[in-house]
Amino acid sequence: MPALDLPTDLVSTEWLAAHLGDSGLVVVDASVLGTETPAGFRWLSGLDEYLIEGHIPGAVFGDLLEELSDPEGPFSFTRPEPARLERAARDLGIDDGVAVVVYDSSIGQWAARLWWILASAGVERVAVLDGGLARWRAEGRTLETGFEAPREAGSLTLSPREGFWADGPEVQRIVAGESDAALVCALPPSDFRGETGRRARRGHIPGSVNVPVGSVVDRETRTLLRGAELDARLAAATEGDPSRVVVYCGAGIAAAGTGFALRRAGHADVAIYDGSLDEWTADPAAPLVTIA
Repeated sequence: MPALDLPTDLVSTEWLAAHLGDSGLVVVDASVLGTETPAGFRWLSGLDEYLIEGHIPGAVFGDLLEELSDPEGPFSFTRPEPARLERAARDLGIDDGVAVVVYDSSIGQWAARLWWILASAGVERVAVLDGGLARWRAEGRTLETGFEAPREAGSLTLSPREGFWADGPEVQRIVAGESDAALVCALPPSDFRGETGRRARRGHIPGSVNVPVGSVVDRETRTLLRGAELDARLAAATEGDPSRVVVYCGAGIAAAGTGFALRRAGHADVAIYDGSLDEWTADPAAPLVTIA
């Protein structure tokens, strides 16, 4: 079976519609939903939405809450170890002979998270659907309901790529001025200032600048901004032309959206701080900054 070539790591709805049904393509819905409950905020699987409200025809459901994260990890959405990722990816029909297109029902941050996990593990042909399910639906394209059985996968070769992830010690070095990397917070401005937040300790990591994930997409079409408009939104992150950019948020999800935008804008060395504020704020000695 010939491999399907992706034009870039961001594909349009038009491209996807033209290639649906190709035996060399796996489409993955990576949606996760957030909801407020009497017990507080909770993340919920997007599976019910996928089954009942509809998904792109042929798309399988990728579970970022469980199968595509490490349930034994210390923080929410900890990236899976290679062996777990290989099993989960093959369970979705992903192998060395296919191209993968990932989407979500939000503004692309969940799709970007799965893209980041797969690309960093060495999956060579993986792309995000520009505009995701919202754009597909707005264009009046066909949806299906119910469960889509994955194709039977062959072998999947994973070869982790360096530089995609940052850890707490690296962030500490940036804060201490021992690294020239830029540090970027992808949370909303009110979280960055410390006015809002889901953690007991609020604010942002010292020295970081704010590039919210919502600022790098067109909120009407859900597509990634382009050209000068995207560059302007990323200007705070790229001032001084840093050699590396480390992006964080609460749990490494919004960070993936902003990080993906930085890569699309031509910044090659971009990393996600996987523990993000879940890890940073768990240490009472780790500094945070608030803005009155």
